[in-house]
Amino acid sequence: MMENLRTKANSPLLKIILALIILSFVLGGVMMGGLGGNNANNAAEVNGQSISREQLQQAFQQERQSLQEYLGDKFSEVASNEESMNLLRRQALDNLINNELINQYANELQLSASDQQIEQYIFSMPVFQTDGRFDSEKYREILSRNNINADSLAAQIRQDLTRAQLGKTFTGTDFALPSEVKAYAELFMQEREIRTAILDLAEVQAKQTASEEELKAYYDANQNSFISPEKVQVSYVEMDAASMPPATVSAEEVKAYYDQNLKNYTQAEQKQYSMIQVASEKEANDILNELKQGADFATLATEKSTDKFSAGQKGLIGWMEAASTPSEIVDAKLTEKGQLSAPVKSQNSYVIFRLDDIKPESIKPFEQVEESIKTSLLQDKNIKQFYDLQQKVSEAATSDMESLVSVESVSGLKAVTTDWFDRTNPPAALNFPKVVSEVFSDRLVDKNGSKGINSDVINVEGDRAFVVRVTEYKPESVEPFDKVKSEIETLVKRQKADAELKATSDKLLAELNAGKGTEALNAAGVKFSDTQTVSRLMPQTAVINATMEMPQPADGKPSYALARDESDNYVLIQLDKVTLGQPTEDELKQLTREYQGAMSSAVNEALMLNLRENAKIEVLNIE
Repeated sequence: MMENLRTKANSPLLKIILALIILSFVLGGVMMGGLGGNNANNAAEVNGQSISREQLQQAFQQERQSLQEYLGDKFSEVASNEESMNLLRRQALDNLINNELINQYANELQLSASDQQIEQYIFSMPVFQTDGRFDSEKYREILSRNNINADSLAAQIRQDLTRAQLGKTFTGTDFALPSEVKAYAELFMQEREIRTAILDLAEVQAKQTASEEELKAYYDANQNSFISPEKVQVSYVEMDAASMPPATVSAEEVKAYYDQNLKNYTQAEQKQYSMIQVASEKEANDILNELKQGADFATLATEKSTDKFSAGQKGLIGWMEAASTPSEIVDAKLTEKGQLSAPVKSQNSYVIFRLDDIKPESIKPFEQVEESIKTSLLQDKNIKQFYDLQQKVSEAATSDMESLVSVESVSGLKAVTTDWFDRTNPPAALNFPKVVSEVFSDRLVDKNGSKGINSDVINVEGDRAFVVRVTEYKPESVEPFDKVKSEIETLVKRQKADAELKATSDKLLAELNAGKGTEALNAAGVKFSDTQTVSRLMPQTAVINATMEMPQPADGKPSYALARDESDNYVLIQLDKVTLGQPTEDELKQLTREYQGAMSSAVNEALMLNLRENAKIEVLNIE
């Protein structure tokens, strides 16, 4: 039955499967195919193919949800940062563009997923399984909740499977020769024996002096390093939906809503069908005769149906409403329980349908939905109450621009005045990008020193809002010398110490390389540590990284290098011995997987880079 999904999905069972499979793709975050559309409604175009703003919003919400699940309680801090959310939205768009490029390239290569692959994929989805087996009842539940276009979904499923096929086409050829992996393993697991000599920066810095003239000269030459940013003091009124008196809903209002919206609580008539599919009309008629003579439908479906999906369910294909019933079943005009259809031609096969059961149209009783209606009405009232308050506050803020007195009066809230702050350290209560941006805008801050005006209502996080005004302002300025003198003294001494140690270290390294290191080290009061063994498997430090890049010892002589550690000390490194790694069989297997994964990633990155370089990509509107 499922033989050609490239054309219109005519198979009745395929329509059912496609309708039901939608949820897993929504949950998996893969509903991202470009369907074209009006430029005004498009986020981007890729070689003339549109990516709609609706697709971008859906992809952004999926990215946002994934991030929320990963960060947990810390998510609110990120979500309140407008820049972070913009980056997340751009990432979602980049993923959509990459997917579209891959789809287009797969089409160029004439790659396509087979119907059998689609069917197998459906059977393996845990979301549709109970106790490890496919559950038709779960299909019924999903179908009842989703109004799905089978044709567009068929194209989407094929795209996703084809993208995976394209990945295998490229990465599947990147096998690793055993000799390559062995060489990689020996290098990766290599061990190096070193000794180190540390030239302590803090010790040398403590011995330095700096004159008043030096400090003043440094200050004059680096005044940009001592700029105090513009600062403000702010008065604000905060509106928080969670702090408002909760709304109330009467029993009469709940009942009235139910009576006026009965269609929302009506379950349309549903019918449950089974099917048997065979290759020829003669075979179908023979089976129909057997059924009319009393043969067991489930047994014949299991034994003779060529459709694995329904055969595995004893012929059962599930419940469906009239709107989602395939035309082949509708045309059979089955109206009574147990009624059989004549053989129905469907692509290259013939199908017998049976009407198993009927659930008449029903209305959910009021008691069953009363609480959900009440919750919904309360939420609507609370939202309206919050936005009504914002409207009153906005009018008060704009009618009296000289203070927040009118805002306090209409809201019943008290204004709060902050201490001085700059853009980088706003008070926690105001630490929202939209609020900080407005506070330091030219509209609220008069650079000439006179007081500014009230802001309009600034909404953040959907359930909080602010009105702010700048009460005091300090422009950007250079800190006076006396205030930063101590800081400058530390900087100058550190510079002197660093220059002294650099010269000493370079000289010692040259002496070591010339074979005169012992005398030079003794003269400088520096000595090497005991031997230590390092490798790439250890936590990486600047010294270990430098060690692994050093040339191997030659002619029985150590090699030397100079590095800086995490405390900015200079570290002389003496490399005495290099030993190749000796991986076990299990380690070789693990490294083979890592090596092939690295190669596959490199191929994928190169492919995507090439596709982007040769594509016409136009970003239109990502808001």
